[in-house]
Amino acid sequence: MRFRSSKINEFRLWGLLLTMGGMGLMIVGLAGVVFNWGQVGKVIAGIFMVIGMLGMLGSVGVYFWAGMLSTSAVSLECPECGKATKMLGKTDRCMFCKTVLTFDPRYAPPSEAAGEPAGK
Repeated sequence: MRFRSSKINEFRLWGLLLTMGGMGLMIVGLAGVVFNWGQVGKVIAGIFMVIGMLGMLGSVGVYFWAGMLSTSAVSLECPECGKATKMLGKTDRCMFCKTVLTFDPRYAPPSEAAGEPAGK
């Protein structure tokens, strides 16, 4: 089973990955200048700098989008851990304990009280 997180945290994770990837590409691109590969090294550095900058701008967009979604998310208290969390859509997960949250009983996970196994 793949561990899942809340939707807002997943958006933030993608923003972080774009930031790290963009910085990594820019650092790799500097190898053309650092190792003195001449004119070709400068071109390689320029290309990687532009691609890295696009990754960084993409991360700014993802972080902005996650922030806008966060302002419209419903705040509630998690029934398991008791901490305040935010919910997007019909179902989401707690940001802290990963419990499935929903307002609609049709999407609620099966409970052990109903006689259904919780492990499946």
